[in-house]
Amino acid sequence: MIRNIVVGRLRADVPPEAVDRALQALLGLRPDGLIEMRAGRDAGLRAGNWGYAITADFVDEEAYRRYDLEQEHNRIRRELFDPISESIARVQFVL
Repeated sequence: MIRNIVVGRLRADVPPEAVDRALQALLGLRPDGLIEMRAGRDAGLRAGNWGYAITADFVDEEAYRRYDLEQEHNRIRRELFDPISESIARVQFVL
């Protein structure tokens, strides 16, 4: 199993609704091989945290790679996440 973790640092003055819209669009995807996806805005419990996080578990590396190349996934990244994100960090690891 592959776990993908994404965290994003928000640009200044991004409204919470814009973050929620992007996260909901991503959570609406149902790619083959996805086991579970969770996402949310930072709860604000510590100064300096990143603005949002996404975790997604895939059955294997091939399922993750298909998702990463998926056209709708990349449209959501380009149109909804790029405009609100100052920077994005990603990591994938085997569980």
